[in-house]
Amino acid sequence: MRINFAHIRHPSTSGGHIDFAVFDAKASSNTTSANQAVLNQLTLAARSAGHKIDQAAIAFSENGQLRFFGHKKLVDFLSKNGLPQWTHWIDT
Repeated sequence: MRINFAHIRHPSTSGGHIDFAVFDAKASSNTTSANQAVLNQLTLAARSAGHKIDQAAIAFSENGQLRFFGHKKLVDFLSKNGLPQWTHWIDT
């Protein structure tokens, strides 16, 4: 299955930068453990493809609203700034 994702380098509040990934995915059962498993699988696949990822999240629609699941600081950032454009894709 092909999964779209955004791989972004963003300035860090503590100096330097942070590399993050946001994947267009959701676990079929939508439980915390299932979403975490999907996020872990996609993060590992993206890292194996050569992408540096400090923080990661998944983005999905639920009841017509955009939701994020993943690293708390990244989820907070995305909630305030919105979903970035997809920059890559990965086959799982």
